Order: sequence, then structure tokens, then C-alpha cells
Amino acid sequence: MQPVHLFDLAARQAQWASVRQSLIAGNIANANTPGYVARDIEPFSKILDSTHLEMTRTASGHVDTSGTSLETGKIKPEDSWDVSFSGNSVSIDQELIKAGGTERAFQLNASLVKAFHRMFLMSVRSS
Repeated sequence: MQPVHLFDLAARQAQWASVRQSLIAGNIANANTPGYVARDIEPFSKILDSTHLEMTRTASGHVDTSGTSLETGKIKPEDSWDVSFSGNSVSIDQELIKAGGTERAFQLNASLVKAFHRMFLMSVRSS
């Protein structure tokens, strides 16, 4: 049986959400640290755009696929809404908005994996 790549893609997206949530928590933890520059990770859509996802070729009539690799993303300093007098660029409001978006992305990921898992089990049980 061939591996189901949707689970791999979902795992990568969950990893991305985990890394982003850690960065957000770190930014909030350092909200009062003088000179701290808030960090963020590239959006997952940008990672997907830079990744050349291709289908697996199992027969000569299939489209040729090779070089599939996914990355979780690069961490970079982010543009903040404001910079405080101490040189700190963390905006709590901005971090909380990002945390909410990351949570929604993770919940969507989990529900998609759950639905795909149910569909996978139904196909196994019916055969």
C-alpha cells in the first residue's frame, strides 16, 4: 500500500502551527525585554508555494513525479505594528491575533485529518 501523502502534509502543517505558536509564546514572554525583536515564521501557504509537490508515479501512464520535499519554514524577524521606547517590537495585540489565527489553522488541520481518517476507515471496512 502506498503512503497517504495527505497525512504527511497535515503533519507538516501541524508542525508549522506548533513552531509558530512557540514563537508567539516567546514573543509574548519577552514583551517587556528591552531590545527584543519579535519573530515569526513564514506563512504555510508560502512554504507550499515554494515546495514542488508532485504526485507519486506508480505506472508508466502516470505523470512523472520526483523531488517531493516539504519544509516547516524559516524563522525571521517580523514587522511589528509599533516599537516601544526600549526598542522592543512586541505588540501584545498583534501576537494575540496571530495566536488566534494559528489556533484556527490547527483546528482546521485536526478536523481535516479526522475526516480523512474516517473516510480511510470506511474504505478499509467496506473492502
